[in-house]
Amino acid sequence: MKLRYPQVLLFFCSLMALPSLMAADSVKLDTPAGGWRTGASEGEGESFRQVVNYPASSVNTPAGQANTARISGQIKATPKSAEPGRLIVNGVSMPLKIDPAGRFDRPFSFPNGSNSVEVRSPDGQQRKRTQFLNSSGGATPAKLRVLLAWDSDGTDLDLHLITPDGAHIWYGDRVAPNGAALDVDVTTGYGPEIFAMPAPIKGQYLVYVNYFGGGYSSDEEGQEDAVQPLTTAQVTVITEEGTPSEKMETFLVPMRAVGELTLVKSFSYP
Repeated sequence: MKLRYPQVLLFFCSLMALPSLMAADSVKLDTPAGGWRTGASEGEGESFRQVVNYPASSVNTPAGQANTARISGQIKATPKSAEPGRLIVNGVSMPLKIDPAGRFDRPFSFPNGSNSVEVRSPDGQQRKRTQFLNSSGGATPAKLRVLLAWDSDGTDLDLHLITPDGAHIWYGDRVAPNGAALDVDVTTGYGPEIFAMPAPIKGQYLVYVNYFGGGYSSDEEGQEDAVQPLTTAQVTVITEEGTPSEKMETFLVPMRAVGELTLVKSFSYP
């Protein structure tokens, strides 16, 4: 029996959609789940600081991390490659650390409002996307967010912010009286680290990145040697996130040696 034109068109459309469906099925995204959710309240299992342990190789979030503040899952049949996957959160693309079994587990502080999360395999052929509406009990959305990611494993880059009133927010002093906070301090490679400020002060902000440590390779005897590899920092500055006035800028900065401190961006708000 011959197929009529609409049937032929439907048949070919189904064939074209098949690879996309297979790609989506090969990626398992455990968290975050799609839909409407209420974020974890303050102190409810959120632990954004990872243990510094070089060579840092863990992909796990800190112990006891709330599911509302993590991105976890597995990319099945991941090609054996040293390359990271890709994590795209609300339009910001970052490297995603994947273990040999294809698992990933990253701490992430989501802003209030609509959020989208997409995970891609290193070759870009497998992907999974979810969208959800985050509500954390009426907390004020951050009008200023700064995200730091970088492109090497087993390394620790740190985000430092100087606010107009002179406050210095970094992993050693993560919350300032002006409401600014460093939510995530990742020590195991790639990031992200996230700075957020609900009510930004008017004036000049300084964004620094410090190459804190890491960068190890194994010799023939299995000994770990520091090699201080070149790594590229990616800093994204977002203002008025989730509103019609949202602005986003991304800067790429090469970091060449442990101990290096670089001024990435100086900007005024508003």
